[in-house]
Amino acid sequence: MKETTPAAMPPCFEKWCQQFDDCWKNPAQKIGFRHYLGGLLGDSERKNRSQMANNSIGVVYNRLHHFIAHSPWKASIINQRRLEIINKRSQTKFKKGFSLILDDSGHRKSGNFTSGVGRQYIGEIGKTDNGIVTVTTHYYDGKKSFPLDLKLYQNSSSLPEGKDDKLFQKKPDIGIELIDSSLRRGHRPGIVLIDGGYGNNTTFLKKLEERELKYLGKIAKNRKIVVKQKSNEEIETRIDELSKSIPIEEFEQVILSLEKQKKVWVTTFTASTSRLFGERTFAIVMNASSVEEATEVDYFITNVEPSKATSEWIVNSYSNRNWIEVFYREAKGWLGLREYQVRDKWSLERHFILVFCAYTFIICHKLTGGLRRQWANKPLKTFTEALEAFRTAMSFRFFDWLANNRDVFASHRESLGYIWG
Repeated sequence: MKETTPAAMPPCFEKWCQQFDDCWKNPAQKIGFRHYLGGLLGDSERKNRSQMANNSIGVVYNRLHHFIAHSPWKASIINQRRLEIINKRSQTKFKKGFSLILDDSGHRKSGNFTSGVGRQYIGEIGKTDNGIVTVTTHYYDGKKSFPLDLKLYQNSSSLPEGKDDKLFQKKPDIGIELIDSSLRRGHRPGIVLIDGGYGNNTTFLKKLEERELKYLGKIAKNRKIVVKQKSNEEIETRIDELSKSIPIEEFEQVILSLEKQKKVWVTTFTASTSRLFGERTFAIVMNASSVEEATEVDYFITNVEPSKATSEWIVNSYSNRNWIEVFYREAKGWLGLREYQVRDKWSLERHFILVFCAYTFIICHKLTGGLRRQWANKPLKTFTEALEAFRTAMSFRFFDWLANNRDVFASHRESLGYIWG
């Protein structure tokens, strides 16, 4: 059922919100937080403020707008508290050696009045279009995953002075800033997983190495490397050109354990590349046993020691990057990550962090088992199953509330232009 009311939210929701209470400056902010979070978690088809207010009895649109756009609070403080809450419980706390996934994701946005909007590559549609892009870091430890930090990427075309504007930051620079946020908290990853936009940026890789971080990332097919031959002669070549000269028998077959098993053929070798001192391990991964037959060929670089950076380790470790894609798909599809009614950078980031809070609420309760014990008769293995269990709790308590507040509900429907008879 789409309708709900803050007066009948499940107790676990209030307990979650209470953990943020000392981060707010006044009671209105505490209420705004509960109303906005409840709207994101609710069953509305759309997650913009108009729809959330219309579907929640006792929630006023203007107050939601003031909370997200004008009320004086910092998204960074709320996000910090969210991560502290995660780290308190044994089922959800950070583990040593986790994978930190860095990625950027975008969505279409028409017009040019919203911060960050410009013509740029939008990953979800696979082409350049008018839209917004955010850079995000994500946690994965083999059992659980959740978002860490986020920052809006402001395309140069969206800034008054373009690339010379003081607010302009390249995505790799934002990525380092977000990684540094994790390090300051004492959360040091075992590996940083990056796509080609970051892996092909040598300055970015050097900054990771300065921080003594291990990384595994894609590189472009035209990346030049220097390979030492058996005769000790050094040859500079493009990595895609090198792949054509490697004998078939040097490729090892590896089976990826994904939702559907996938066979790939991998070879690894050490080589050097410009502006990185010493050798790194490189890998070529194909979906066929020869370059001529392959329709997909990917190239990787890592500073992990060669004895550990085996073919199997590289493809299985990099496959963990999929967890950030899972998060984006769930946050956009179920929690309204791209459905906002604000224009400035700070309000946008507030909305994104509140979506992080809603997502983490469900993940934490899935891992601790509370939703399963009270609102489901089957194991809750996925985010969507846990969210549906929570929505069941919301509906159950709303119907119970409705039995004693029919006049309030009727007034609410009448205010929207409908009669409930």
